[in-house]
Amino acid sequence: MPLPRSLSVTSLSGLDDWTEEFDLGDAVLFEIAWEVANKVGGIYTVIQTKARLTSEEWGENYFLVGPYMENSVRTQVELIEPTNPALKRTIDNMNSSGCKLYFGRWLIEGSPYVVLIDVGFTAWSLDRWKSELWENCGIGVPWFDREANDAVLFGFLTAWLLGEVSQGHGGGGWPPHILAHFHEWLAGLGLVLCRQRQLPVATIFTTHATLLGRYLCAGSVDFYNNLHKFNVDKEAGDRQIYHRYCLERAAAHCAHVFTTVSHITAIEAEHLLKRKPDVVTPNGLNVKKFSASHEFQNLHAHSKARIQEFIRGHFYGHLDFNLDKSVFLFIAGRYEFSNKGADVFLEALARLNYLLRVNHSEVTVIAFFIMPARTNNFNIETLKGQAVRKQLWDTAQTVKEKFGKKLYESLLVGQLPDVSKMLDKEDFTMMKRAIFSAQRQCLPPICTHNMLDDSSDPILNCLRRIGLFNSSSDRVKVIFHPEFLSSTSPLLPMDYEEFVRGCHLGVFPSYYEPWGYTPAECTVMGIPSVSTNLSGFGCFMEEHIADPSAYGVYILDRRYRSVDESCSQLTSFLLQFCQQSRRQRIIQRNRTERLSDLLDWRYLGRYYISARHMALAKAFPESYYYEPQDPSSVSGFRYPRPASVPPSPALSRHSSPHHSDDNDDDDERYNEDLEAEKDRLNIRQPHSPKSKDEVRGDL
Repeated sequence: MPLPRSLSVTSLSGLDDWTEEFDLGDAVLFEIAWEVANKVGGIYTVIQTKARLTSEEWGENYFLVGPYMENSVRTQVELIEPTNPALKRTIDNMNSSGCKLYFGRWLIEGSPYVVLIDVGFTAWSLDRWKSELWENCGIGVPWFDREANDAVLFGFLTAWLLGEVSQGHGGGGWPPHILAHFHEWLAGLGLVLCRQRQLPVATIFTTHATLLGRYLCAGSVDFYNNLHKFNVDKEAGDRQIYHRYCLERAAAHCAHVFTTVSHITAIEAEHLLKRKPDVVTPNGLNVKKFSASHEFQNLHAHSKARIQEFIRGHFYGHLDFNLDKSVFLFIAGRYEFSNKGADVFLEALARLNYLLRVNHSEVTVIAFFIMPARTNNFNIETLKGQAVRKQLWDTAQTVKEKFGKKLYESLLVGQLPDVSKMLDKEDFTMMKRAIFSAQRQCLPPICTHNMLDDSSDPILNCLRRIGLFNSSSDRVKVIFHPEFLSSTSPLLPMDYEEFVRGCHLGVFPSYYEPWGYTPAECTVMGIPSVSTNLSGFGCFMEEHIADPSAYGVYILDRRYRSVDESCSQLTSFLLQFCQQSRRQRIIQRNRTERLSDLLDWRYLGRYYISARHMALAKAFPESYYYEPQDPSSVSGFRYPRPASVPPSPALSRHSSPHHSDDNDDDDERYNEDLEAEKDRLNIRQPHSPKSKDEVRGDL
């Protein structure tokens, strides 16, 4: 059975011409990961968002395999009887042999089937399976590593499941070819056992980040410029993760096809895992396109207003800045102070604060840190701020109702109201009491929660060192929210997506970021972001966009510059952004949102399809043929530079409101519409301009 030519490793060209010559009825796909219906990190997002596209492709022959976590299953999975008789027999056989497997539908887009394995139910087999792992693979797992113990149980159980399936494949209801895709080292042992037992299964292993790479970067080493110098066995042993590293490396070498999520991680994997990835599979998202371009701008305005309400309460008594001239920045993700670039961001904020103060800027920057840490509850002062804000609002509404009633009665009798009599002494007393209650002796809190490790917390210690305490003289204010956002929170009742839409800029100056879903989510929602040339997302955007900063994607150089130089570059990016006018930010958001097609699974899912075809051809050469393609022979897609002037204060025609006639406004709308149409048509070379009527006819 012929298979289509491989896509280039990162090229997006030719996707529209890509045709599928693969009979999906001849194969069944099992996708195995610890984060199936179990949210731990970014892999959950990958699998969850990709599920719809994969379900559409494979239909009834697609099954996700993950661990049974009761709390997650209660809210995310509908448990049902297996619809496939062969799978029902397989699950019944395993359950009767001392396992506990569940079957259901994951309640996400695509509603994929899931097989969930209760690893705790078979913990009695752990010692026996560890012995087998040592005898057959030479990998020893210490008793105290609970995560590795779970990986052993999960690996043996998934290999058992695939063994049962392979015994009945080609008959009894199973397609003749089995494909198993394993994500990360926690699921990788199942792949190793499949190959060791010589099961007729085509295998793929995807590493989203190498274990050793994450540990090395956390140790403040010059990681990327010394990749070829590391003694990987010694480094893993020194960090007491040698057994984990062995599981990951074994999975990478045993797989028919080895993939990773970005070019930068491919280089890392080649040096640390000693195998070059066969395919790079960038991570995508399910992009929702609005019928009108102003719709996502309206969502931004609505969400921004909710954030402003929170800020009014948080800074009560010190609200001496104009919220309409405030810029909201944020960083979010796992609390890895150096890996996620929080150290660089804080240093850049200190420098930005100095520049805004000496230049007497009217702009106030409010920087949010959304990183979960150990806390015991909300900060009382923070909760009090929201209570005071609500009290002031209620007082204003009460006075407003009384004022409105008197005004109404005065107009009914045909008289203009006497303003001096509209408010009585009681009203003034009520308002004065409200004003006095809003007075505050202390500064607004930096952290919204009570931290358990306040004295040793990296962010708080850095803030103490650089002196950002939310004082009235600071033009940069900081709010550390050490908990993931939730719409049910009594403090900031917004979910993450709504919060991102309300901010102006996401800042992610990561040192170690194999892909980077946070800036990708910003892009899809039309919010500009800062990324780095050490993140998969940043490298991807640099490769496919001629001028990323013009589209609101700022790429920070953290590979070839020192930390101090990177801080200076980030400060320059932030200052430039703060100097933009409101209109310039709107134009930039429009451009950013137009990049969302680059990150749609409809396009990026093709890399996974290519990897699956490659694996089937390697495992079943008598049935499948795969023709590799030289990546250098394909010219990569490159998003053109915007047709209009980039939104830079120095190059902008107007940075403040000015008098213009209707034709000027018409030309501005025309230029933006023409630019948007060029982006949509993927025009790489400038063409002769159409007339306004032609363009509007196209639109």
